Amino acid sequence: MTDDRPVLGLDADDTLWENQARFDAAQAALAGVLAPWADADTVDQAMLDIERINVTRYGYGAKSFTLSSVEAAIRLSDGTVNTDGITAILDAGKQLLDSPVELLDGVADTIDALAADYRLLIVTKGDPSDQHRKVSACGIDDRFWAVEVVPEKDPATYRAVLGRHDVAPEAFTMVGNSVPSDVLPVLAVGGRAVHIPHHSTWLHEVVDPATITHDFPVLDSFGQLPGFLPGFLAGDR
Repeated sequence: MTDDRPVLGLDADDTLWENQARFDAAQAALAGVLAPWADADTVDQAMLDIERINVTRYGYGAKSFTLSSVEAAIRLSDGTVNTDGITAILDAGKQLLDSPVELLDGVADTIDALAADYRLLIVTKGDPSDQHRKVSACGIDDRFWAVEVVPEKDPATYRAVLGRHDVAPEAFTMVGNSVPSDVLPVLAVGGRAVHIPHHSTWLHEVVDPATITHDFPVLDSFGQLPGFLPGFLAGDR
């Protein structure tokens, strides 16, 4: 049977379930390890600088974060961080990988409502094994039409994803918490996008508002989607 329901793209981390708060906690623990050599602001800036380079080498996710944390520890301590410190960093990385999936408020009921009217396509970036683990453990994976774990979210990636699923860009709507990952590249290929900010956002995913040239809707919560989307898709942008 042909399924002619519209395709709704969904980000996963910090759109469907909690994620960044756990990385924030791990980075705070890193700052504790490095307290003899640097204050928390210095650690945060070093991590941002290192991660911006390392995501091109290692990708996104807990493993990349852990490698960047070790690099930051060596750099900021001038190589004097001891094995106890490195062990604490590795343990924090393992906790990230072992963390249970915690759906954000209202997500489960909202997904049930959306699945009746839309084909739900997860588009998430990160380590494939970790992202697929989270999808499998989230408890709502049977509502998803398809799952795409991608190394980056840019216009070329979205074109490739939509091409694989035979979805025209103008028939696609993406929902997520990141403007540079979930909104701007989708608008660039001719799709629609809805921004739902999360309470904590990685600085790598923050864009200067002065550089944004597109208008897009911003919702307060995921639970607003079922009431908002019909008018939005009908052309009331």
